[in-house]
Amino acid sequence: MAQPASGITVAALYKFTAIEDCSALRDQLFALCEREAIRGTLLLASEGLNGTVAGTRQAIDRLFAAIRAVPGCDDVEWKESPAATQPFKRMKVRLKREIVTMGVEGIDPRTTVGTYVDPADWNELISDPETILIDTRNDYEVAIGTFTRAINPMTQSFREFPEWVRENLDAGKKPRVAMFCTGGIRCEKATALLKQQGFEEVYHLKGGILKYLEDVPADESLWKGECFVFDERVSLRHELKVGSYQLCSVCREPISSPTGQGGGYATKECEKCATEADPERLNRAADRQRQIDLAEARGQNHFQPAPSNARRR
Repeated sequence: MAQPASGITVAALYKFTAIEDCSALRDQLFALCEREAIRGTLLLASEGLNGTVAGTRQAIDRLFAAIRAVPGCDDVEWKESPAATQPFKRMKVRLKREIVTMGVEGIDPRTTVGTYVDPADWNELISDPETILIDTRNDYEVAIGTFTRAINPMTQSFREFPEWVRENLDAGKKPRVAMFCTGGIRCEKATALLKQQGFEEVYHLKGGILKYLEDVPADESLWKGECFVFDERVSLRHELKVGSYQLCSVCREPISSPTGQGGGYATKECEKCATEADPERLNRAADRQRQIDLAEARGQNHFQPAPSNARRR
């Protein structure tokens, strides 16, 4: 398979739509991605598709054309950002029960969803003290960046979000609720959940944090920190520039880079792992890092498993 050239387009996409033959679509998209040297992950379910992939400009355009040709996907949500090198190691197209796992039956963003708010109008909405602002991402993501005044539900999985809503929000009080996530997909289901439960005034950031960081100038921004992403860039800042975080070589949680240059795996473990991880796990991480260093010295791209956090997306 041909290797993608330097100068990579990373595309995050999703669409809630009925897909009748997921297996056939999986085979079609996987073959196209293999042929075009596209890497990343696509998830397919009867409710739609979701994923993040990376490849050359021409390759991504061909994939985009193929997805738009799928019935119901002509207006697929599609956000792009640049990468100097390929941030994924392989291509995966997987069949799932849900394209973003909440685990609540009867939630269908195709029929009921909150009100979209463009990035240009987001600051006004969330600056109103009457607005309850909720970060629907997981705790490890919130830890490195979020919006001013945002509530962190402290979830470790999106499956925990419905329980948090039951315990912390009351539709009877008629609150105004605004929610956000990385690219918008989690908020589709989160707002659908609240609407189903009787909440009337529910909003979500169109295009997610990534679109906000792309469109809103830093000097006008209410975003604090960086945005975790599920690839080897690890985090992004305003203008979608690579941030200053790496992944711990042991637990693979984001940690600050000692040099300020983010992306990839840190050469050492985080403080928690250094004090709490068992010696065998530390030795495995150290051996993996030696293999990475050797591969880089040879000009090769050493394969590493996806971050363990990725399964919680």
